[in-house]
Amino acid sequence: MNSRMVHILLVEDDDVDAEAVQRAFNKHKIANPIVIAKNGVEALEVLQNGGVPRPNIILLDLNMPRMNGIEFLVAIREDPKLQDLVVFVLTTSDEDRDKCAAYNQNVAGYLVKSKVGDGFINLVEMLDCYWRYVELPPKK
Repeated sequence: MNSRMVHILLVEDDDVDAEAVQRAFNKHKIANPIVIAKNGVEALEVLQNGGVPRPNIILLDLNMPRMNGIEFLVAIREDPKLQDLVVFVLTTSDEDRDKCAAYNQNVAGYLVKSKVGDGFINLVEMLDCYWRYVELPPKK
């Protein structure tokens, strides 16, 4: 992996899925910092309060309590300080309306959990390649 430290914000209300993502990173010996928020409200607080480093990549579930993923995307795209964040949707929804709503908010990709593979290994491999070759926005 690239020596550049890529910070990740995982916005996921399902503890089992959040742990599976973390295990997949560990299995690939990728030690990038992962901050977990349980919903969009908590994720916005993390981003706006600056208590953690600004994430280079956000992995976002759509179906969450309090503030769902689409509402979160709308909120960050309306915020000049957050609008350039790179977001991948990671969800159970294979609905066209959700895909369209997410891409209308300029997500980098839309991944359906059931298609990502056992233990999110394919997700981690894809992200590892992504941040090696793609130039991410500079940290503000």
